[in-house]
Amino acid sequence: MKKLMNAPDDVVKEQLAGMAKAHPEITVNIDPSFIYRADAPNKKVALISGGGSGHEPMHTGFVGMGMLDGACPGQIFTSPTPDQMYECAKAVASDNGVLFLVKNYTGDVMNFETAVEMVHGDGIKVQSILIDDDVAVKDSLYTAGRRGMGTTVLVEKIVGAAAEAGYNLKQCTDLARKTSQNGRSIGVALTSCTVPAAGKPTFELADDEVEMGIGIHGEPGTKRIQMKTVNEITEHMARCIIEDGAYTRTVREWDTEKGEWEEKSLTDEPLKSCDKVIALVNSMGGTPVSELYAVYSKLADVCKSKGIKIARNLIGPYITSLEMQGCSVTLLKADKEILKFWDAPVKTPSLRWGA
Repeated sequence: MKKLMNAPDDVVKEQLAGMAKAHPEITVNIDPSFIYRADAPNKKVALISGGGSGHEPMHTGFVGMGMLDGACPGQIFTSPTPDQMYECAKAVASDNGVLFLVKNYTGDVMNFETAVEMVHGDGIKVQSILIDDDVAVKDSLYTAGRRGMGTTVLVEKIVGAAAEAGYNLKQCTDLARKTSQNGRSIGVALTSCTVPAAGKPTFELADDEVEMGIGIHGEPGTKRIQMKTVNEITEHMARCIIEDGAYTRTVREWDTEKGEWEEKSLTDEPLKSCDKVIALVNSMGGTPVSELYAVYSKLADVCKSKGIKIARNLIGPYITSLEMQGCSVTLLKADKEILKFWDAPVKTPSLRWGA
């Protein structure tokens, strides 16, 4: 294992210290660990997300104007704890409340639910939305139901802009839910990654193998196949998303009036001809941007052949898995509201335009 680090146990702490020195517009709290906007709290709904470290720039790199107000980083590939989320919420909350954006991984879901109850107990208005956009598997080692992937980045950007524009907590919650339901993703791994504490690859792939449908922690995908051309791999991924049918599942959302959890049945409708989409082609950490453009070229061709118009795109490393070679593709069905807030200014360490 070769990594730019001092000791495995200090990796996250030292990376957070570096962020604090590089970006004075954000504040880093070390114990418990969370990052928040230096100008918080603002007079708006506060957005908070989080998860295990190792997926940077998500989530810590997306704290700033037009996106997140706070982010809670756990240890590498390990969920943050409820006290991190609770203390972060207290640091950024205004009278307009707090919205948690949660990727569907068992530890994240459990700990964010506990944090919601703690924040509510302090009299802060709070809501939580689950993001579960991975079409590859229904259940995995880390989750019940579909995993949270690239749509998370898009939700953070779109709802962050809406909050900046003055949306209230219910409006932000409804937009987050809609955006989450409209997004679908799939990933592929060409290599494994190495968690610093483990010191060895998470899994083994032969030189001529790739893992289709991989998760962001290196979880197994749908199948291992022989290495193919970028066009063949991309077409397979695109078709998995475009041909994915309606998906119905039950989620738990917090009832802000009653102060209790309620179950909702949600159905995500498939993409269809004439839909407009935002396309994210994302590096898993070890794949260069030049290769991502080859993926995007074929993705654009497949979408065009299906009558789907790519209205906006984002290409680069935005939700990674340490140094894993591979990529993920996300297609988000976009209406006027979603496109409006996608185009709105954003200024964070890792995503910025128009500001």
